[in-house]
Amino acid sequence: MTLNPVTLLRRVQAAAFVALQYALPHHLLSHLMGRLTRLRIGWLKDLCITSFIRLFNVNMAEAAQPDPRAYPDFNHFFTRALAADARPLAVGDGNVICPVDGTVSQLGRLQYETLLQAKGHRYVLSQLLADHSAAVRMFQDGHFATLYLSPRDYHRIHMPLAGTLREMIYVPGRLFSVNPTTVNRVPDLFARNERVICLFDTELGPMAMILVGAIFVASIDTVWHGTVTPPRGKTVQYRDYRQHPVHLQQGEEMGRFNMGSTVILLFGKDAVTFSDELAAEDHVQMGQLLGTRNNVEF
Repeated sequence: MTLNPVTLLRRVQAAAFVALQYALPHHLLSHLMGRLTRLRIGWLKDLCITSFIRLFNVNMAEAAQPDPRAYPDFNHFFTRALAADARPLAVGDGNVICPVDGTVSQLGRLQYETLLQAKGHRYVLSQLLADHSAAVRMFQDGHFATLYLSPRDYHRIHMPLAGTLREMIYVPGRLFSVNPTTVNRVPDLFARNERVICLFDTELGPMAMILVGAIFVASIDTVWHGTVTPPRGKTVQYRDYRQHPVHLQQGEEMGRFNMGSTVILLFGKDAVTFSDELAAEDHVQMGQLLGTRNNVEF
């Protein structure tokens, strides 16, 4: 098959973009981005914010603070709260709501311990969960949803349903971009990138919310811990919360990305059924119906 010149050029550009990422100092660039987004030089932060709004067509009418110049720095703008009525929750018995604004990268059933990353790419649950054997057993043959947050999206992360935190695991790693171009070309990307794994007990059984870092993600925060990364470690770090439970209600904020990234949700075998109306590349909003409980007792 002969490719037309435009298609060929796009493929070459995509390949070059991904190849460059292997050589980039991911963590240094992300550290610098963190410093830049927190600068409080009035004219500079106003210029950055207004330019970003125009470039990505950000809807400030949804923000709790719609005035771009009211934010003390770019990071406060980027992690802005929404107005109270901006995201109605699809509440209902057994409903699972979407935790973020973003795009469905993939969703569906695990094939025992294998998740779909993109067409032609799969990765293994044990790698994603840093070889946490008990957690791996919880989610074998379960369901997953991978949700990508683009720069224009709202960047706070909310609970799909009420849950009690049992463990948080920090996993060091690279910071490849998580945009579709890179996800389609870097094998095992989500199991290679830095991430924070949050394991919850819920009425639907175990649930994992995995906050995946990416290049230029200056930090990942949770509401119970604050900033988890940076500082960035070199070893996997476990925190057990079962003796000091943290309970969060459905729709309550659980964390945020300081710059954009991806959330992966995991549910146990036969726990949920995802909405038939959702498929890869669909845009989603926080609070909309993601799935419903199956009639299984836990």
